[in-house]
Amino acid sequence: MAVELRHLRYLIAVAEHGSFTRAAEELRISQPTLSQQVKQLERAVGVQLLDRTGRAVRLTDAGATYVHYARGALRDLATAERAVMDLADLSRGHLRLALTPTFTAYLVGPLVAALHTAHPGITLEVREMPQDRIEAGLLADDHDLGLAFQGPHLPGIRATALFTETLGLVTAADADPGPLPVRDLATRRLALLSGDFATRGHIDAYLAAHGVRPDIAVEANSVQALTEIVRRTDLATVLPDAVTHDHPHLRPVPLDPALPSRTVTLLRRESAYESAASRAFAELTTRLVHTRGYLPAPAGSARAAAGVDQAADAP
Repeated sequence: MAVELRHLRYLIAVAEHGSFTRAAEELRISQPTLSQQVKQLERAVGVQLLDRTGRAVRLTDAGATYVHYARGALRDLATAERAVMDLADLSRGHLRLALTPTFTAYLVGPLVAALHTAHPGITLEVREMPQDRIEAGLLADDHDLGLAFQGPHLPGIRATALFTETLGLVTAADADPGPLPVRDLATRRLALLSGDFATRGHIDAYLAAHGVRPDIAVEANSVQALTEIVRRTDLATVLPDAVTHDHPHLRPVPLDPALPSRTVTLLRRESAYESAASRAFAELTTRLVHTRGYLPAPAGSARAAAGVDQAADAP
């Protein structure tokens, strides 16, 4: 019997769930059918791939090796299908973009608008997630591109520096334009991102370094929530300055000394097929950050570094 793609997908599903029942539910086939198909695969390759003797179904050593290559085969096939469907004239295409959450507040909207205007035939899938998950997803071919911060990065990830993100106090538009000495934040009531955001850790470290204990009136797990709160109250927040670009009711107030800046990068898998849609999006991104006047990235920051993941915003 020849091995078919469904056999690979079925085996991988059982391995991931550790259960024929749960895998069958995900695959929307009956459990007996799934079991029969996996047995067919085992007969075809001539070895036992699953250990069914325990409470959970586990891969045998041979099964783990087979699944490793099966995943690679399915990933390569998906890449081949996208390459065939990709048209250089950009009359159609699909792009899978992953990004850390703060970019939804000021960057993803203008980027999507620019892409839709220039190439309306390209469909876009946008997902928010922490940076370590973005990089793992790129390596697994779950995403085409990622928007995050400069490394260190996982081996196999290529980073292209886009611009420098600056952070400061964000207040209602009628507030004093500053600059504001950092010590004055001890007397300002603040609304900040919750502690599970890396941006909040960045802010906390800055305040602690200057001996400031902030008066936190509100914590939120959404940048959009913070901008609405600041707009309608006398509270202030600390966010990327660029958040105010499309919000006339908000004003950026520089702090003295300034918060450490961060380099925003476009991430790719080094060996990935780069579709016409990916190339178009990268070019649009470069033009847009220049048009909007974001600070250039520091010289030399475009190199991708291998090593331990950098934490990134994640609710």
